[in-house]
Amino acid sequence: MTPVPHLHSIRARYTTIATALSLIVAVMIGLSLDLAVRYKVQDDSFFEAERAAGLWSAAVRNGALPNPIPTSTSADLVQLVDIHGRVVASSPQAANQPPVSTHRPPPGDRLNKLTECSRDRCLILMANRVTPAADSPVVYAGMAEPSILATHRLEYLIAAGALMIVILAAWTTWWAVGRTLLPVAAIRARIAEITVSDLSLRVPMPPGEDEIALLASTANRTLERLEEAVEQQRQFASTASHELRTPLTGLRAQLEEALLYPDSVDVRGSVHNALSACDRLEAIVNDLLLAARLRAADPEPHEPVELGALVRQEAAQVHAVPVDVRAPFHVWVHGSRIQLMRVIDNLLSNAQRHAESRVTVSVERADGQAVVAVVDDGAGIAPADRQRVFERFTRLEEGRRRDSGGSGLGLAISLDITRAHRGTLRIEDSPRGARFVLRLPLLNDDHVAGDAPAADIADGVPNATT
Repeated sequence: MTPVPHLHSIRARYTTIATALSLIVAVMIGLSLDLAVRYKVQDDSFFEAERAAGLWSAAVRNGALPNPIPTSTSADLVQLVDIHGRVVASSPQAANQPPVSTHRPPPGDRLNKLTECSRDRCLILMANRVTPAADSPVVYAGMAEPSILATHRLEYLIAAGALMIVILAAWTTWWAVGRTLLPVAAIRARIAEITVSDLSLRVPMPPGEDEIALLASTANRTLERLEEAVEQQRQFASTASHELRTPLTGLRAQLEEALLYPDSVDVRGSVHNALSACDRLEAIVNDLLLAARLRAADPEPHEPVELGALVRQEAAQVHAVPVDVRAPFHVWVHGSRIQLMRVIDNLLSNAQRHAESRVTVSVERADGQAVVAVVDDGAGIAPADRQRVFERFTRLEEGRRRDSGGSGLGLAISLDITRAHRGTLRIEDSPRGARFVLRLPLLNDDHVAGDAPAADIADGVPNATT
């Protein structure tokens, strides 16, 4: 059996609304039609009665009224009644009958419409006073009320037609909405089959380019992005587990060795090595937490940030190799100061690990963007690896050799922060070493004119070597 549709169903709601509207329209049209038909039939009946009354009234004035009075129209009831209420002449249909009405039109209004009803029927009459004289006879002409007016057949017929229209409208709406929603049911059934363990399924695409087809297309694109994100999360979890397992394994081995061979193991060296492993674990965990917070779109407060000052501040913290800084004043961007400090720090730390003798940092304006370039004079990065270094836990052989304690998350985190600030972070060609270029949208000067320090008002371009 087909289940009874619940009113929460779109199909049932639309059908109910369409049925109610069609019922209202059908009732209004039916009432108007009933009134129009009744008025037309009644008006035609009075018109015929008026013609007959006028004809025989003129005949009475001319002294040429036949008896019986012949009739050739629907107004077949004709009587001539004198002042005493006696029927002087009549048509065959009104012969041997009492006067059809006792109403006498006044001299000033000689033609009156009448509806006389008895126990078994109603008559539509026109009363015509022959002359204005006090003793003037009256001609009555009319007919029995048509059955369409005397009964409710017209209302029954209109109601039956209205009911058929309402039923047809309801069925048509039910069928049309059901046919329209067929692709939605297929999409819902397919989505119900999709689980986190299997995101390869896609919803069926209906033909055409209507809203449902656009919905299916959007759902498929969303599923593709979701599948890609889940796969990235799986790879991330797998890689993170591997990266965490390596220092944990080394830490466990050192501790077990210290317990098994207490006399032959340098306890101080073992503790020092264990602390180094703990430091690496802490760095990895902190980077993982930061990466997770960035992925979860955990909002950081944004504010106007003077990028040149930020670069000079971070460059002053680097002491491994000299850092040449060329950063003009008054280069403002809008963002999280803490996160942008992390990006600059990551780029400088990466450059100083690979530099042979010097790191160069420049800040400039170009095409409505603030551009920060960090260049080292090391071996550089091969073009084939320039995208790969921004992936999580990616550490090139050169990086492992120079710093075995890194987490491999610094550049990936920097890229996520940059994208969150609507910027870009790329590795560009350089005559020597690696050139990391950070681009961020410039903040309009009108937004920061009141916030700029007095020292920054002059458009100077400081050069510093740290």
